[in-house]
Amino acid sequence: MEKNQQQQQPIPIELDEKAAEGIYSNFVLTAHTASEFILDFARMVPGINKAKVFARIIMTPQSAKSLNVVLTGAIKQFEESFGAIQIAQQKGTRADGSPIGFQSLPGQGQEKKSSRG
Repeated sequence: MEKNQQQQQPIPIELDEKAAEGIYSNFVLTAHTASEFILDFARMVPGINKAKVFARIIMTPQSAKSLNVVLTGAIKQFEESFGAIQIAQQKGTRADGSPIGFQSLPGQGQEKKSSRG
């Protein structure tokens, strides 16, 4: 190993009981500024025209990019094991054409951008 390379040590992770329960989300709102990405994890219930945010994650652009890399790899492994993930309907819409999935936060300006995953 080169002098300049540091061997990565495992980072101990603490997972308390509440965090271990997890939070189900079927709807994510995204926004960003020059210095941060905001991910609002929400839940939508059929027949109710409202979503409730259960967790907000604020990340640096570098951490958001790292998350993208990790998720891309995880999805690739999932699809190799279980087959391609099918996304129904037109990208970002329900059968009735209304939006679902990744959306920009309401009232956000040009700095904000939406994408659907």
